[in-house]
Amino acid sequence: MKKNESYYAEYAQLCREADKIDPRLFDEYGVQRGLRDKNGNGVLAGLTNIARIDSFKKVDGQKVPCEGRLWYRGYDCIELVNGFRSKRYGFEEIAYLLLFGELPKKQELEQFHHILAANRTLPTNFTRDVIMKASSSDIMNSLTRSVLTLASYDKNCNDTSIENVLRQCIMLISVFPMLAVYGYHAYNHYTNDESMYIHRPQKKLSTAENILMMLRPDKRYTELEARVLDIALVLHMEHGGGNNSTFTTRVVTSSGSDTYSVVAAALSSLKGPKHGGANIKVVEMMRDIEANVSDWKDEEAVENYLRRILNKEVFDKKGLIYGMGHAVYSLSDPRAQVFKGFVQQLASAKGREKDFALYSMIERLAPKVISEKARIYKGVSANVDFYSGFVYSMLEIPLELYTPIFAIARIVGWSAHRIEELINMDKIIRPAYNSVMDERKYVDIEDR
Repeated sequence: MKKNESYYAEYAQLCREADKIDPRLFDEYGVQRGLRDKNGNGVLAGLTNIARIDSFKKVDGQKVPCEGRLWYRGYDCIELVNGFRSKRYGFEEIAYLLLFGELPKKQELEQFHHILAANRTLPTNFTRDVIMKASSSDIMNSLTRSVLTLASYDKNCNDTSIENVLRQCIMLISVFPMLAVYGYHAYNHYTNDESMYIHRPQKKLSTAENILMMLRPDKRYTELEARVLDIALVLHMEHGGGNNSTFTTRVVTSSGSDTYSVVAAALSSLKGPKHGGANIKVVEMMRDIEANVSDWKDEEAVENYLRRILNKEVFDKKGLIYGMGHAVYSLSDPRAQVFKGFVQQLASAKGREKDFALYSMIERLAPKVISEKARIYKGVSANVDFYSGFVYSMLEIPLELYTPIFAIARIVGWSAHRIEELINMDKIIRPAYNSVMDERKYVDIEDR
């Protein structure tokens, strides 16, 4: 084995030498790395009527950073949350809006609830034969495997008519909580030697309620817990076509691929720490701060430790204060603003006021520390990941499920974008790459 490892080390070095491109060439050829220019503006790759993000406004012809706003089908997401939060659970209502373009009437919402509930079922023995076999701590991989296996049970897997794709998407939206939670229980049983719980979802419960009910051994949860999780799902449901996993959805859809392959590709994109796994890094960072700063009320001590994180001296030594800043938002992330009020309410109910105070302090201090070290062309503020991990910890959701919870929400946005792509686009998405290699003459193997 060690001999093989040395081979791979040598081969890896060959890759580094063969594939390294002079960074100056990106400027010379006008290539926008990450499909974004130096000011963070993205390359325009398509049009969408599903969502919009506002982070700048025009003043006298100039772009000026503004408070962030997120729009779902023309509605401000804050107004949507305020519309349902004290009256009903919102996941199903906003899923209807994103899929069909209009807010549902009472009867339409009841019918949609019924359709989702009817789809909360898996093929016979699927949990035993697929989810419980080869369990893994990486629930995102388990989730992806389950999605691809579901394709084998679908006689119309490759039918890309809107009617069939909509059927497939609604089924996946319905079963994602089961695939994720059962995947965790299988891992927790076989790897951690804990008891196995497979609670069936209940038709009368909302998506958020079912997640907590299926996750907990005693099936019990409070209304506040379920409502906070419900709001988290709504805020993570959609974020425009420019995020990595949604763009992946549209790219794979444009090739004519089936729904299961498209969703598996989106899941693979989402699981990366630069995308859906970001809230895990926030929680890990906060645990490190709590362990190494003795007095959490000492602002100077906390600020100095943040500087050490930024200087790559402590924590993971990547030089990042996780949960701060966003690729698009400038002055504020509206999702974080909505979240914060509910976080405070939940922290009070859970006796976690001290933790909340530390989070609030870091939210205030981090932009100052970051601006001291880096040139900031737009504002730095807390993003939704900064508080979502804290919320999940208070909801006693295990770390392994943080990104799958994101996927349970975002499958709705992916579905809407897949359908929009199918309806409007008739060309495969095929970006251009400029070759910078030198031409060479072939040399016979005896003369190399």
